[in-house]
Amino acid sequence: MATTTLTRSRDNKVIAGVCAGLARRVGWEPRTMRWVFVLSCLLPGPQFLIYLVLWVIMPKEERRY
Repeated sequence: MATTTLTRSRDNKVIAGVCAGLARRVGWEPRTMRWVFVLSCLLPGPQFLIYLVLWVIMPKEERRY
C-alpha cells in the first residue's frame, strides 16, 4: 500500500533508504525501485545527483516503538 509521506526507510535500506522510501510511496517493492534506479544510471542524466539531493532533503521515517 502506498503512503502519502515521502520519507527514507530506516529498516529496508541499502545505502540511505531513498529507493525504499520512493518505492513505498508509489507502492512498489524496494528491489524493483533499486533496479529501476541502477538501470536509469546507464542513461545520460543527473540520476546520481538527484539521489544525493533526495538523501539530503528526505527526512527519515519516524521510529515505531
